[in-house]
Amino acid sequence: MSEPFDAVDVIMAKRDRGPLSDAQIDWVVDAYTRGVVADEQMSALAMAILLNGMSREEISRWTAAMIASGERMDFSSLSRPTADKHSTGGVGDKITLPLAPLVAVFGVAVPQLSGRGLGHTGGTLDKLESIPGWRADLSTQEMLAQLEDVGAVVCAAGSGLAPADRKLYALRDVTGTVEAIPLIASSIMSKKIAEGTGALVLDVKVGSGAFMKTQESASELARTMVDLGTDAGVTTVALLTNMETPLGLTAGNALEVRESLEVLAGGGPPDVVELTVALAAEMLAAAGRSGIDPAPALADGRAMDVWRRMVTAQGGDPDAPLPTARHTHDVLAPADGVLTRLDAYAVGVAVWRLGAGRARKEDPVQAGAGVELHAKPGATVRGGERLLTLHTDTPERFDRALEALEGSFTIAPEGSRPGLLPLVIDRVG
Repeated sequence: MSEPFDAVDVIMAKRDRGPLSDAQIDWVVDAYTRGVVADEQMSALAMAILLNGMSREEISRWTAAMIASGERMDFSSLSRPTADKHSTGGVGDKITLPLAPLVAVFGVAVPQLSGRGLGHTGGTLDKLESIPGWRADLSTQEMLAQLEDVGAVVCAAGSGLAPADRKLYALRDVTGTVEAIPLIASSIMSKKIAEGTGALVLDVKVGSGAFMKTQESASELARTMVDLGTDAGVTTVALLTNMETPLGLTAGNALEVRESLEVLAGGGPPDVVELTVALAAEMLAAAGRSGIDPAPALADGRAMDVWRRMVTAQGGDPDAPLPTARHTHDVLAPADGVLTRLDAYAVGVAVWRLGAGRARKEDPVQAGAGVELHAKPGATVRGGERLLTLHTDTPERFDRALEALEGSFTIAPEGSRPGLLPLVIDRVG
C-alpha cells in the first residue's frame, strides 16, 4: 500500500522549525510502530524535536498518537474514584510504597503501574520484589479485583500500553535524544493516560540525583505534562521536589522497603513522611476528596493494614524477613563539623555499583545491596563517626562504589548553615 507521507518530508519540516500537522504526527508514530519509518529516520526526527521543540498542540497530538498505538485500560467499573502518582525518578525514592496504601485508606483506588530501575535511579518493582513471594505481573482482571477489594495495586505495566513509546524510548536512549522535553512528557503521559486513571499527581524531581538538574527545566517538564493531562481530560497536578540529596536514609531495594515499613508504622525519616503526606493530599483532592489530612492514617496503623493486604494479594508475605546483604563497609566522617552537602547522584551511582541497580534491562539485581545514610545535610557530625554504610553480597564491588562517592559530601566548620532548598519547591496545576 502507498503511504500518505514521506518520512524525509516530516523530518525536514521539523528540522526547518515548522509545525507538524495532526495528520503527519498520526502517520509518523503509526508508521514507526509498524516498521515503515526506519530507526535512523525516527532518530533524525527525535533530534529535530530536541533542537527545535514542539507546540502544546503538537505534543498533545503526539501523545494521543502514542496512546492510539495500543490499548487503553478502563476503571469505570470500580465503585471508587482512581488516582495515580508518577515520579520522574530519583535516589532513595520509595514514596510509592507508603503512598499507595495511604491513599487507599480514604476510599480512592490507586492503580500504580510501575517500572524497574535502570542506571542510578531505583525501580519500584525491584524494591517490592525483595519481599518473598511478591509478584509484579498481574492480569487486568486480577488488577481490577485487587483495586475493588484492597484499593491499591502496584504492578508492572502490560506490553499493550503505548507500544510506540517502548520502541521510541529504546531509540532515544542510544541516540542522545532522551532529554527532549516534548518526548519525555509524551512518553510518561501516554502511558499514564492509557492507564485510564481519573486523576494524576506528578512528582517532578529537581537536582543532581534527578533527570532534570535545574528548576527551569523541571518546571517546563511539569507544565508540559500537566497540560497534556488536562487536554486528555485527566485532573493533573505536579509538585517540583528536591533531589539534591537522597530521599530518606536508604537507597537500595530491601533497605527502602524496610524504611517504608517504618513510615507505615508511624515513624520513618521526616522527609519521606512529609512527601508521602503531601502527595497523598494532592491525590485525594484530585480525586474529589478535598480537605483530608492523610497523616493520622500513618500514625494509627490504617495505612499499614492496607499495605499488608496489598502485599498478600500479590503473593507476598508481609511478615517474612527481608533480605540483607552479606557484607558492609562504613564511610567515616573525616572531621568534626556540619554536613552541608551529600550528592544524590553520587550515592545513586554507588548504589548501582553495589549491585542494587542495572546497566541493561536484563541484568539481575541484589535485593540487599545499597547505601544507608547516617546523617543528612544540616546535621552536626563528629570525625570518625559513620556517615554512610555500604551493603552488598559481593565485596569486590566496594572499591568502585567508594570511587563514585569521592567528593560527594562536604563537611563545613560547626555553625555553618547549608543553603538547602525546601523538599517541595513548587506546585504546578
